[in-house]
Amino acid sequence: MTELILFNAPQSTCSQRVRFVLQAKSLAFEERKLDLFAGDQLKPDYLKINPNGVVPSLMHDGRVVIDSSVIMEYLDEVFVAPERLVPEDPVARAAMRALMRFIDEVPAAAIRVPSYNLAFLPAFQAMSEAEFLALAESKPLRKEFLLTMGRTGFPDAEMKSAMDRLARSVKRMDDAIRASGGPFMLGVRLTLADIAVMPVIVRLEDINLTTMWNDHPAVGTWLAAIQAHPAYAKTYYFGSLLTEKYPHLRQQLNAAG
Repeated sequence: MTELILFNAPQSTCSQRVRFVLQAKSLAFEERKLDLFAGDQLKPDYLKINPNGVVPSLMHDGRVVIDSSVIMEYLDEVFVAPERLVPEDPVARAAMRALMRFIDEVPAAAIRVPSYNLAFLPAFQAMSEAEFLALAESKPLRKEFLLTMGRTGFPDAEMKSAMDRLARSVKRMDDAIRASGGPFMLGVRLTLADIAVMPVIVRLEDINLTTMWNDHPAVGTWLAAIQAHPAYAKTYYFGSLLTEKYPHLRQQLNAAG
């Protein structure tokens, strides 16, 4: 019997991508939730699985696959039923992969800036400088990111840059949806590109930034379509949103709005 084990964290946007694919494929899997603030991802046993010290990681019959985009493509290649999440046409498949590369480099990276400032900064502020530096040093893929943030939060210029990148990403999504006829970025079928960007748009909705697509209504229609997918509710179980993990954040956002 096939054994799938997913090491992930509920609020991790990269983890949410992979959970969605697993649910869309109706795959049975064991979910092992890591507490990132407790440092579970940096413990020796987990570092043997993923030396980058990040989530998610997938174990399939004892063999490990890491990196969320890689895991998504792996699952779609290995488990073709009940439907493929990549286009059959090679040119359309290449277009999907180009979108995925853009998503990984632009919005997926940019969304971390407001996320960390809003939700995670208080925990960093409670640390001593030595503790914070030790934390940054322990994260191979996030060291420079954390050092830029510091214990006082990202500077205004960094926040502006992140929001500009997110705005450009929303426009590119809108352009793709309109060009394909929608409701998804490559047309009527959901693909891995949609799943890759899904956590970014859901995070923007969660932190009251839906105004970013006021001038791009196709993105709102896209979000409703992906939230109607049967895999969505199973992916976003309670505690997956920042405002569910940090109730004070919802109050803070409502007050600001």
